Order: sequence, then C-alpha cells, then structure tokens
Amino acid sequence: MGKSAVLALRAVLAALLTGSVFVQAVMVPLLAADLEELGPELAHLRTPFLAITVLGIVTVQVVLVCVWRLVTMVRRGTVFSHAAFRYVHIVIGAFAAAALLVFALAVLLAPGEAVAPGVVLLLCGVCLAVFGVALVVLVLRMLLAQAVARDVEAARMRAELEEVI
Repeated sequence: MGKSAVLALRAVLAALLTGSVFVQAVMVPLLAADLEELGPELAHLRTPFLAITVLGIVTVQVVLVCVWRLVTMVRRGTVFSHAAFRYVHIVIGAFAAAALLVFALAVLLAPGEAVAPGVVLLLCGVCLAVFGVALVVLVLRMLLAQAVARDVEAARMRAELEEVI
C-alpha cells in the first residue's frame, strides 16, 4: 500500500472518528432533548432508542480504530501475522453487534403506530446488510489466514534452503 493511499485512508478514518465523537458528544444530547417531547405513549422508547444510538456509534468507532491499526500493520509490512487476527475478529464482532442493534431498533419500533411497517422492514434489510458485511469480513479473515500460512511456509522453505546452501 502506497504512502499516499495510507495517508488518505488515515485522513478519512480520522475525519470519521472525529465526526462520530461529535455526534456522540453533541448530537445525542440534542436527540435526547427532542425525544423528551414525545407523547406519553412513546416515552418508553426514549431510553432504549438512545442506548441503541450510542452503542451503534461505539461499534463504528471500534471498527475505525481497528482499521487504523490494520493500516498501520500494512504500512509496517506486518499485516500477514497472527497479530492482525485480533483486530479482524474485533471488526467482525463489531459488525455483528451493529446488526443486532439495528434489529433491536426494528423490534423496538415494530409494535404500535409509531412508524410505518415499511420503516421496520427497511431496518430489517439494513440489519441483513450489516450482517452481510460481517460475513464478508469473515471471508476476508479466511483469506488473511491463508496468506499468513503461506508466508510462514515460505519462511520455513527459505530457512531450509539457506541450510542446504
């Protein structure tokens, strides 16, 4: 990965992380204030909705930090090692958690007339898409495992060849 690509990706990751912290610090309290104006029939949704929102932002932040660490490993040339699996596993877990949070939001909004049934269906579709991303990252993890195994095998073969020479 080229130096300019790494810098560009880090700039994007930093902007996204800064934006997510802004949303967490400023926008969520404003959302909480807006939700206080809900009628008594929807007041019970306030706390779970805010919790899902904050936890969703945390999952995004976790993914951003792990991708930052993986980009650092790419830059150093150490991404094809067992240390990279820790970050990939965390990313998979974060996407799975995000999918569960979206599903929880759909379940929260499903009963009653608060939102149209189409919105709940769209949220279920988003849940499926986020879970699909977790599965794609899992497949990429399998490719990383194959690359690490090949790298270890190549190192072993180089060592054997050096002994012969």
